Amino acid sequence: MQVNAVQRSILESGSWFAGCAPDLKTKLLAIALCCDYSEGEMLFRRGDAPDGLYAVLSGSVRIYGLDSHGKEALLTFIEAPNWIGEVSLFDKNVRTHNASAETQTKLLHFPQKALHDLLNASPQFWQDFGCLLTHKLRLSFLLLEDMALLPAPIRLAKRLVLIAQEQTFNSAEASRSPVVVNVPQESLARLLSVSRQTANQILKDLADLNLICLSYGKIEITDLAGLRAFVGGKTLS
Repeated sequence: MQVNAVQRSILESGSWFAGCAPDLKTKLLAIALCCDYSEGEMLFRRGDAPDGLYAVLSGSVRIYGLDSHGKEALLTFIEAPNWIGEVSLFDKNVRTHNASAETQTKLLHFPQKALHDLLNASPQFWQDFGCLLTHKLRLSFLLLEDMALLPAPIRLAKRLVLIAQEQTFNSAEASRSPVVVNVPQESLARLLSVSRQTANQILKDLADLNLICLSYGKIEITDLAGLRAFVGGKTLS
């Protein structure tokens, strides 16, 4: 199935795909498959063989682990225009965590074999995928530091800023338009290792400051510049 202009524009709104060489973009779009997932449907499970990369076009993907008793460790949510699955592209090892659709979600799937055929023919593009991998690694280190050093209100606000940045490549446009975060408040609390009551109170405080607007299952960032100022002007990069 051919990627249409709207889907390509979503990919282009992300900094990684926008920075790829035109030839790599063309080759990637030629192997892409468009997939729709219903809420709760699994993309893959921990231990599954790698099946390639995914790019989120709409909706949200939940990344998490489960212990032997079914207790969940929620790692993150992936929203458009971000990518999933680059670790297994490099080491060809099994999936490290579970990934499921948090809401009705549309993805582009880039199959593992087609990707390796592409990279075997054009090995210079490995560096591009390396940049995708190291971007995630940098964010992981910074988020671990935040967990250790920042108070809960700043951590929560900073995570909202991060999600907004990951969704919007054009920062000027993001500052003018509301950014919708499709993450339930309970899930956001678990993501930050705080109680639901604590997360709800922080969100209400941010809403009282007219920085966000709350509705069922989502958070609308109405003043991204103000939210950045709340966390001290610091953003993740």
